[in-house]
This record gives sequence, structure tokens and C-alpha cells, in this order.
Amino acid sequence: MTKRPDETHNSSRRDMLKALGLGAIALGGSSLSQSTRLHAQSDRPEPNNVRNPWIYAFTIGDSEAWVISDGHFSFNQGLDMMYPKNERDEMKRTLEENYEPTDTIPIYVNILVIRKDSEIVVFDAGFGSVDNPDMGWFREGLATIGIHPSQVTAGFLSHAHGDHIDGFVNADGKPLFPNAAIYTTPEEFSFWRQKDPDFSKSLRPPSWIPGMVRNAQEKFEILAPQIQTVSVGTQALSGLVTVEDGFGHTPGHSIFRIQSAGESLLHIVDLVHNHLLMFRDPAWSIALDHNPELAVSARRRVFAQATEERVRCFGFHVPWPGIGGIAARNKAYAWIPERLWW
Repeated sequence: MTKRPDETHNSSRRDMLKALGLGAIALGGSSLSQSTRLHAQSDRPEPNNVRNPWIYAFTIGDSEAWVISDGHFSFNQGLDMMYPKNERDEMKRTLEENYEPTDTIPIYVNILVIRKDSEIVVFDAGFGSVDNPDMGWFREGLATIGIHPSQVTAGFLSHAHGDHIDGFVNADGKPLFPNAAIYTTPEEFSFWRQKDPDFSKSLRPPSWIPGMVRNAQEKFEILAPQIQTVSVGTQALSGLVTVEDGFGHTPGHSIFRIQSAGESLLHIVDLVHNHLLMFRDPAWSIALDHNPELAVSARRRVFAQATEERVRCFGFHVPWPGIGGIAARNKAYAWIPERLWW
């Protein structure tokens, strides 16, 4: 039986993740059930065997597409991360009924890559280079599918949280994709570059905010020459990508509609952080939402639209590979994972 990392290593991982604005994170692997989680705690492989970027290839019309996992982590605060507080008992029942852990919130990190004609497009870029075997797999995944960072022509940055922006920058402080235009909304770009961004509506622990702001400002400073701001409604890359309104999780949080040869994929990014809770009740928010009221409004609007259209969806934080659909369930919704095709 392999040994788990020692406490010194665990502390360094907590410090690193806090600096990224993610706060204290559970140090075991994420899991889909209590029994799986217990098994993972006892039989977890050595770190050198954990770095394994899962890759799922599929198509959107005449575009090639891949989901590359950048890894996983967990919030060890569990339901203390969720609001409103008086709904936490119902949240716990929802998790228990679905054999999910209630003392931690597993978070998956799924990155979408598309190739169409001469364009190679990345949607957010994960954690980048980190000293943690559980995350930072994206660049290895790109190499596995034969794409060098210099070949990437466009990057879409939904928002400036560390698990989305950090991967756009190399460990040496230079852009990872030197030949790519990086698109983000003007609301997102301007918010993080303020001297004192307003977090008065946020429910996240105040101690997390300074490091998160500092990190976003540093990354935007590096990426500024490549940034192109695009407003909601913009159709980019000859109509391949439409930028849509997902505001609330951050002031300029965008979601993306990819359209190719009559097929669509709606990338809902961080509208949800759990494949059960936010669908069971869109009014349930995570502490990471910058403006919970606006985030709830965005979820309700997008979920209703997605169910009406029966559009294929992709989620950054739902279980890998993150492809599925949103179905109406009385006054609630459900995430329906798409079966894997070979």
C-alpha cells in the first residue's frame, strides 16, 4: 500500500492554491462516491503515476475537438462553500441520494480545444505549471494530440480566476501561446486591472481576495499585448465562436457557443461547479460567485435556454469529459452526461 504525501508537502500545496485564489483545498483525490473516495485514500498511486492528462476526442460539425483534463482538486470546506446557508441540509440530502461525498466538493478541470481549418483554439488554459501531481496536465495533453503552443491561434479567457488564466503564462513568466490572440470581455479585463476591485457582494473568505487579485493583475500584465476585448454577442473566427453573457461568477464571466457545419456546443464554463447542486436548484451558489444574485440569474436564463434548444453543452467543472445536456426536472434541472463514443 502506498503512503500518502506527508504533512509538509500538504502544507505547501495549500499555500500554493491559496495564492491562486482557490483557498484551502482537500488533499485527497476527487471522487464520485464515498466508497471510491475511501478506496482512493488507501490505494492511491505514487505521484509519478498520477500525472496522466485524460483526453477525449470528438467533433462539432466539421471541427475537430478535444477535451483535455488539467486535473482535479477538492474544496475541503464542503457545503460551507455553498449558499444560502439555510438550504445546506437539502444540499446534503441531494449529495447523499447520489452517493456523493458531503464533506468535500470535488472539482474537475476540463479544457476544450478546437481545430478548424487554420485555427487552433483553446478555451481557458487551466493551472499552468504547478508543483502538484493532481493538476497542470494541460500542456502534456496538447503535446499528446500533436499541438505545440506556438500553433495555437486563439485563446478564449472566460474569466481571470487562477484555474482559467494561469495556464496562458509559462513558468518563466512569458505567454504560453505567443502567436494567439486572447479574447476576453471588456468587463473582465477592466475589473481586475482596477486598483481596488469591489468584492462587496462576494461571499468568498476575505483572506483569499488579495492573492487572487494580485495573480490576475500579474497575468493580465503579461498577456496585455495579446488581449483583444470582445463584447457579448461578438461572433469571432468567422462565426465559429459566439461570446455570450455568463456574468455573475465574475463581473465579465463569459460563456461560449461554438458552431460548425450546423452543429453547436454551448460551453457554460463556471456557471456550475458541481454536476448536482447548481442544477438541483440554480439559486444555490458557491462562495466563488462574485455577485451571487447575478450568477443565479445567469444560471436560470442559460439553463432554460439550453433545455428549450436541447443544445449539447460542455462544463469546465463537471465530471470529465464534461459533455452532456441540461434537462428540465419539474422546477429544477439535471445534468445528463453524454455517453462516450468510440
